[in-house]
Amino acid sequence: MAPQLESKTNSIGLDEKKYTGSEILLRSLVEEGVEMIFGYPGGAVLPIYDSLYDGHVRHLLARHEQGAIHAADGYARATGKPGVVMATSGPGATNLVTGIATAMMDSIPLVCITGNVPLSLLGTDAFQEADITGITMPITKHNYLVRSIEEIPTVVKEAFTIATTGRPGPVLIDIPKDVSQATNTFSYPEKVEIRGLNKPQEPSEVQINRLYQVIQQAERPVILAGGGVVRANAQTELIEFAEKSNIPVTTTLMGLGGFPSRHDLWLGMPGMHGTYAANHALLECDLLIGIGARFDDRVTMGRIDKFATGAKIIHIDIDPAEIDKNVHTYVPIIGDVKEVLSVANKQLPSANSSRWIGTCDAWKKNHPLQYQDTDENGLKPQWVIEHLDQTTEGKAIVATDVGQHQMWVAQYYLFSEPRSLLSSGGLGTMGFGFPAAIGAQLADPDRTVIAVTGDGGFQMTAQELAVIALDNIPVKIVIINNQCLGMVRQWQEVFYKERYSEVDLSGSPDFVKLADAYGVKAWRATNKEEAIQAWKEALHHPGPAVVDFWVNPNENVYPMVAPGTGLDEMMMGDEEQ
Repeated sequence: MAPQLESKTNSIGLDEKKYTGSEILLRSLVEEGVEMIFGYPGGAVLPIYDSLYDGHVRHLLARHEQGAIHAADGYARATGKPGVVMATSGPGATNLVTGIATAMMDSIPLVCITGNVPLSLLGTDAFQEADITGITMPITKHNYLVRSIEEIPTVVKEAFTIATTGRPGPVLIDIPKDVSQATNTFSYPEKVEIRGLNKPQEPSEVQINRLYQVIQQAERPVILAGGGVVRANAQTELIEFAEKSNIPVTTTLMGLGGFPSRHDLWLGMPGMHGTYAANHALLECDLLIGIGARFDDRVTMGRIDKFATGAKIIHIDIDPAEIDKNVHTYVPIIGDVKEVLSVANKQLPSANSSRWIGTCDAWKKNHPLQYQDTDENGLKPQWVIEHLDQTTEGKAIVATDVGQHQMWVAQYYLFSEPRSLLSSGGLGTMGFGFPAAIGAQLADPDRTVIAVTGDGGFQMTAQELAVIALDNIPVKIVIINNQCLGMVRQWQEVFYKERYSEVDLSGSPDFVKLADAYGVKAWRATNKEEAIQAWKEALHHPGPAVVDFWVNPNENVYPMVAPGTGLDEMMMGDEEQ
């Protein structure tokens, strides 16, 4: 349930002119520095869209509300600023639900604005009425049903404050149509004080000193860095922390880019599809420092009894609710990750870890990620991702969908900067990658942005091709096309005795022709020679581009750890015998 919040406001000068609720809403968004709204109009938000006509804020018309909210999410992940999405009542609002849950699971700041039927019709099952505040209560940090025009400025200020304070997340504002049509004067609060909102604590000196003591005693320490490092913009501080303490680093899926993947201390991603070195470091460490990570089941496999059993666990996190939620914590340090690391780095000791570093380096050398590099039966998807990495030097923004290609990106694309991997980690939302890339490209027009997606996920939001064609948004779309639902097929092969049930995607369109129909340049590649040439042309094409890579449909993601087993039970696949 969302917290009960009370606020006090301190308003800027009053404008005596009368404005509609819609105009007040947009002026409030301008006060918050909003430059872009992603959305889709409908009857209940027509007053707002009429006010948008005057051009106060840029609006991107998606082709589906889910495309709009994923684009807003991508914008937020790439910038750290709240993404703003707008939809009409009823189906428009409910089409946002998956995107809201996606943002909530991954701690992404969003402000979602929905219209609703007039106040007098609420609860009557009116046309396109939905109780969107009730529906989204479990998947938002907070939500509002605005019942009077006087509330709008304060509600907007509170929404942005809540979305960005502490652990970020989505906030929803539901505005009945008659409220957006009413008139009132406009004044916007400079700040709000919200009782019940958890603000970051100052790092505890006592706990920092305990951190120092445990590091000095450790012989086999390892850092587990999560998405909190990225959200806090703490890459510089993490690098200093790791180098000063001489502790190797493993990064979760959400933490990729939070520590440079080409750094000598990096061990890779841990967990279900993690590297041998990362997983064995977690198994054999005597000190585990979790930084902005929530120890979820894709890292621990749900087997806490087999996870870091010989280690003292230090957990640094902005959210007190995460402490002791999944693992027992020896030293909890609650606070903003960037600030905690900045304080800790001042007198940080070095661990006695030279022999341990050698052990980890041996694991990396003797058990690297590998695959059989052959074009037989189609391109190897791992090679495709490696080629993307090499041609962009790991400096592109890569937005992924969900499935095998997502894991291959995590394994083979070596991210050098934070906010470079945009991926639905917690909810695992198919259809996310392509629209998220659109949002990221609009946020950073001069950066190379690549959407890596599968032939399944791409078809869930492929209609957004119209958007990149009309606005010439130069997203490069990479389709890892294995003609099936690859990760589901892999699980059916490994765990269900090859009983392949409903994973064949035969009947999918010709993606080159589909892109051409939308006016987007496209290529197909079935072997390395075609792939190298197609990607070279797409990468240098000044506008949007699609490359349809036909890959081996039988390729699996390895290493792999089955759910409910320990990290010591890694399946390495046919590549390592």
